Amino acid sequence: MPSSVPIRSAVTPSRRDLSAVPDEEIVARVLSGDVEAFAGIVHRYHARCLRYAERMLGDRPDAEDAVQDALVLAYGGLVRYEERARFSAWLFAIVANACRAAARARGTRARLTVLDENATHRAVAPAPSGDIDDGDRLDVALRRLEPSLREAFILRHVEELSYEEMRVATGAGISALKMRVKRACDSLRALLEDR
Repeated sequence: MPSSVPIRSAVTPSRRDLSAVPDEEIVARVLSGDVEAFAGIVHRYHARCLRYAERMLGDRPDAEDAVQDALVLAYGGLVRYEERARFSAWLFAIVANACRAAARARGTRARLTVLDENATHRAVAPAPSGDIDDGDRLDVALRRLEPSLREAFILRHVEELSYEEMRVATGAGISALKMRVKRACDSLRALLEDR
């Protein structure tokens, strides 16, 4: 892996079409010195990672920062990627960790700056149900879930990862993940029925 490659060169779109090239081959190309090939990974996964991060964090700028951090870490960590795991699961593990770090940082910032908890709650309270569509209601309900349940639900039902891929992405056991998905579904059902 090249020692110091500007991130811009690693994430700018490539003139080559890598859409049909398997992830593992792109990784091999990058590791053999073709740093421009990493653009194929970015092109393939950026939108999915951003969608996941935005749902996890509830804030577009924080999500963009988390995804950028994750892609930089993924580029630097390609030498540790093991082909026995699916690349998407490996990448989502990095994105999930970046989201957790962003949430912790945001929590620290919030604890330092929030003076009036009631004013904060009113500012982020959902609009009356007549003013928002079902997608917005789901996003509001997702934000009310505890982070581990939200993460499991999004990985399973939005990103459509298998439980094995989720295990790789989160480090949690499959039975724990199944329980989290079930609890998330039960909680979301209750939240969405509570108009």
